Amino acid sequence: MATTANIRNNAVILFKSKRMKVIGFQHVKPGKGGAFVRTKLKDIKSGKIIDHTFNAGAKLEFIKVEAKEMQFLYLDGENFVFMDNETYEQLMVHESIVSNNKHFLIAGMNVDIISDSEEILDIRMPAHVILKVVKTEPGFKGNTATGATKPAIVETGLELNVPLFINEEEHLKIDTRSGEYVERAKNK
Repeated sequence: MATTANIRNNAVILFKSKRMKVIGFQHVKPGKGGAFVRTKLKDIKSGKIIDHTFNAGAKLEFIKVEAKEMQFLYLDGENFVFMDNETYEQLMVHESIVSNNKHFLIAGMNVDIISDSEEILDIRMPAHVILKVVKTEPGFKGNTATGATKPAIVETGLELNVPLFINEEEHLKIDTRSGEYVERAKNK
């Protein structure tokens, strides 16, 4: 059995009979007293996030997970349909598992589906995606030096702030971790 020394981000552990994903951790060694590990855990079933502190060296049960690259095809009601790139089998993933990643999914995109032996646990997105602006106020020449932003809506329905010089139909590089504008996409 593993200990707190083995904790890593995105690891899945069995905690209080629930599968929990580690979304953040910090090893703390205070000047007085024993060391401990402060964690932020996400319940895979409910999506609830809790903070928990483990004593250093505490025994933990890690769940073996595997990632399989699959292609997003389309949305069918509350289910997202993915296709295995090797066997061409289709897999339906409920909206609750996809959660906020739905704002970055476009047809034909490859993502990693994370699962254990029983069920799908999560979807791992690429760090950046390229999305087209479908609605924003027009940009004007010279609106580049102030650092001001305006709202824009991209093809997936995500609303974000972009610089004033961005126009409709332009393609943007967006960070999937924060949902923020990175830069204009090159050669799209």
